[in-house]
Amino acid sequence: MVLWGLVLGALLVAVLGFLSLPGLFRQHRPQEPPLDKGPVPWLGHAMAFRINMVEFLRRMQAKHGDVFTVLLGGQYFTFVMDPLSFGPILKDTQRRLDFIEYAKELVLKVFGYKPLAEDYHMIHSTSTKHLMGGGLEELNEVMLDTLSLVMLGPKGRRPSASGWREDGLFHFCYNTLFKAGYLSLFGRTPDAAQDLLEAEELFVEFRRFDVLFPRFVYSVLWPREWRHVGRLQRLFHKVLSVRHNLQKEGVSRWILDMLQQLQALEVAPAMQDKFNFMMLWASQGNTGPASFWALMFLLKHPDAMRAVKEEATKVLGKASLEATQSFCCDPGVLKHTPVLDSVMEESLRLGASPTLLRAVQVDFNLKMASGEEYLLRRGDKVAIFPYLSVQMDPEIHPEPTKFKYDRFLNPDGSRKVDFRKRGKKIPYYNMPWGAGVSMCPGRHFALSEMKLFILLMVTYFEVEMVDPDAPVPPVDPRRWGFGTTQPSHDVRFRYRLRSAE
Repeated sequence: MVLWGLVLGALLVAVLGFLSLPGLFRQHRPQEPPLDKGPVPWLGHAMAFRINMVEFLRRMQAKHGDVFTVLLGGQYFTFVMDPLSFGPILKDTQRRLDFIEYAKELVLKVFGYKPLAEDYHMIHSTSTKHLMGGGLEELNEVMLDTLSLVMLGPKGRRPSASGWREDGLFHFCYNTLFKAGYLSLFGRTPDAAQDLLEAEELFVEFRRFDVLFPRFVYSVLWPREWRHVGRLQRLFHKVLSVRHNLQKEGVSRWILDMLQQLQALEVAPAMQDKFNFMMLWASQGNTGPASFWALMFLLKHPDAMRAVKEEATKVLGKASLEATQSFCCDPGVLKHTPVLDSVMEESLRLGASPTLLRAVQVDFNLKMASGEEYLLRRGDKVAIFPYLSVQMDPEIHPEPTKFKYDRFLNPDGSRKVDFRKRGKKIPYYNMPWGAGVSMCPGRHFALSEMKLFILLMVTYFEVEMVDPDAPVPPVDPRRWGFGTTQPSHDVRFRYRLRSAE
């Protein structure tokens, strides 16, 4: 036993020594950004970064300025915090800073899908075709019909549905948008009640995966959790299998188009199933949480709620439902809602926190707006975190922590796009969808989903907080950097259909 203890101890020392080599031997070179390797070899600042990314980056920026390189779990990340200097990173046309290779690694790990070289172009081209213009209008019609099914049931408004119902606001928004999005994109059967039951069961499993997602990406799950993630992955591959879903009616043209192209490239059906899982996550992992923040802010700001209701009445008229009716709404009105547009943009400014990453393919000379130049080392990652550097910048957005529903409106009611820093107009004044090559290709559909949901809620329902004095919950710090943030706890609310007039 003693001998084995000595052997295991020696192996542990050897492994730790090997892992710590990058942290031990890397030295700062002339022209490189300030280097901060942290307190622990190899791990560097990984623990502090995972515990609270926002507070960590604030400390680093205060210590080092607008550009700094940190060691996180054996990899070096250079964070650029000056939004006036984003252009050379986001507009790099020579692919010296690559997004695609990093994304391939991530989707293989998280969804089990092994991307093809053609995938990036395929997803963007089909999204442009089906999630914008006429394709988006068609999908919005489907979404309206599916929201009616989810929110009112298979038979429309029930005579007994006028009583108050209570739920957690985050759960309600996430549950509703997930089920409506899933059924709109992946199809339905003639049995609407069974479709709703299947969508509800799938949402429960989706949330289990969602809760583990941040630590899964960081590879810090317990052994039992790794097994649980594996089970969930297999479940989604089965439920979203091509064989199962192509038997349904109304699978969206967006999904069908992508699957047909994968088939033409002779991608195995099992890999197509994993592709479907990836697209479900991409399309539904953020809309529910983002809608929660929007509705939460409206409930806490009566002036904003009043302005949105007035606009909804203007574009929809006074709407009410008779028994057995479904929602009656022309999705075309979504083009004429500047107040709601500003509300959504402000909610996303406060609630969205994506991290934009690029892999440095060759040594890269980054010229800052200040005139300073920094050498980024090949093999490192360069990162932009717009939540801190743009969305919370008080020079760009005065009183940045406050919700101002008209922040993105000019006095004449048109959309405001003129935001400045150091006297210069800033092109990236709000970045909830990312930017450049990594900009979300489905953003138009996602925004339409959320706006349609909010319009229906303020038009057809009475909505109020159970406790009017309950504050807006803080962000769960584990969700920083992963798209739309989530609250640290849910808030109870109640809702009921407006009586027919």
